[in-house]
Amino acid sequence: MRQCELLNISRSSLYYQPVNPSDEELTILRLLDEQYLQTPFYGSRRMTVHLQQRGYLVNRKRVQRLMRQMGLYAVYPKPKLSRSHPAHKVYPYLLRGVEIAGVNQVWSTDITYLPGLKGHFYLVAIMDWFSHKVLSWRISNTMDVHL
Repeated sequence: MRQCELLNISRSSLYYQPVNPSDEELTILRLLDEQYLQTPFYGSRRMTVHLQQRGYLVNRKRVQRLMRQMGLYAVYPKPKLSRSHPAHKVYPYLLRGVEIAGVNQVWSTDITYLPGLKGHFYLVAIMDWFSHKVLSWRISNTMDVHL
């Protein structure tokens, strides 16, 4: 008891042994992940209904805990996201009024985050606006300068 006080930790944390998740919990986690990839706008309520329809006895609090543990959050427009900060500079749109008449006149780039079997990866594409063709693309598991 004195040693725990000196280390500033609780006695219960000293004796706690972590428990591995059960097979049922791992199955539920996998189902949550699969459904989230199909419908990222599902929150804990709809995920609970989805799991219950598949025959799993789960309540909303358990689904909330598992979603929080996996870092899954419903994707929906949050309030006041479109308001710009007054101190941020607004850059002009340089292509306004420009007629794109030929190939190699305007290019654009896009970076997309994609889930995979063993994690995620980033897909970068450079496109020509006139022909709508992809000029170049690269895949990487990190978003660094080399990408």
